[in-house]
Amino acid sequence: MPSGVAPPLVPADNAMNAAKVALGRRLFHERALSADNSLSCADCHQQSRGFTDGQATHAGVTGEMGVRNVPGLANVGWRRGLTWADVNLNTLEEQAMVPMTGTKPVEMGMASNDAEIKKRLTGDPCYVRLFQTAFPGRTNSISFAGVSAALGAFQRSLISFGAPYDRRRRGESGAMSAMAVRGMKEFNRIGCASCHSGAHFTDDATHYTGTAAPGETDASAYGGKPPPPGFEPPVEQFRTPGLRNVAVTGPWLHDGSATSMDMAVRRHAASALADADMPAILAFLEALTDRAFLTDARFGPPEKACPV
Repeated sequence: MPSGVAPPLVPADNAMNAAKVALGRRLFHERALSADNSLSCADCHQQSRGFTDGQATHAGVTGEMGVRNVPGLANVGWRRGLTWADVNLNTLEEQAMVPMTGTKPVEMGMASNDAEIKKRLTGDPCYVRLFQTAFPGRTNSISFAGVSAALGAFQRSLISFGAPYDRRRRGESGAMSAMAVRGMKEFNRIGCASCHSGAHFTDDATHYTGTAAPGETDASAYGGKPPPPGFEPPVEQFRTPGLRNVAVTGPWLHDGSATSMDMAVRRHAASALADADMPAILAFLEALTDRAFLTDARFGPPEKACPV
C-alpha cells in the first residue's frame, strides 16, 4: 500500500489472509468454474488490458453475447458500487456470483450448480488444501460461498498506484509530460473531475451522460433487469467508471461502442468540449497507466505447483 492510502474495507465475515488471496488467484484463472470448462474470470478480465478483454462485450458459454463492456479491476476493492448500473451489488463477494450464476445474460453458466462446483474442486488435492488453509475451522467451504469469498479477497489485492500520475503526486516531478500536466488541468477545467473524482477517478454514482447507443430505451439495456429505482427511459444512466489504466481498456463506454478514448470523451456531449485541448486530455489519460500493474506476476496465472 502506498503511504497515506487507507486500505479498502473488508467484510467482517471475509477477513484477508495470504492463503485466501492465493486461492482466489487460482480460482480467478480456473475454467472449471464455467459449465463447459471453457471460461474463467481471467478470460474476460485480462491483466495486460487492465483486466478487461478488448471486446465491446463478451460471449458467455452458450454463445449469448453480454450487454455490457467488461470493466477494469484496478483498485476495485475500494469501489462502493459495482457493475455499470445495479444498485444492489455493493460487495465483491456478491458480484462474483453474477458471472458464475447469472442467466440474463448467461456468462459462465453455473446457475444451481453448487454441487458440481464442489465435485470439480474437491477432485483437485491442491484446492482441498487451499480451502482448508484459507478458511480454517470452516466446514463445507468448497462451495459458491467459499469461491466468491476467495475471489473477493484476490480482487482486493489488485492495487494500482504506480502510474506516472501517482509518481508525480509522490514528488517525482518529471513523471508526467508537460502535455499530460496540461491535460490534467483541462480535465478539471471542463468538468470531467466532477464525476471522475478522487483517487480512483470515480464518484461511484450513476449519471445521465448522453452516451447510450441509439435505440437503447428500455429495460433490456440492463440485461433483462429493470433499471434502478427512479431511472426512467431513455435508460442512459450508468455508473462512473474508474479511469485507472483507461488507455489500455478499450473499447470504451458501457456498451464498448467507443473505439477510441477521444470518441469516448466526446460522446459525453459536454458543451465545454468545443474548446477543449483534447490532445492534452488524452495525454493525461495515458498518464493513468500503471505498467507495473499490468505485468505484476502476483496477479497473473498461478504457478502449477500448489502454494500450500
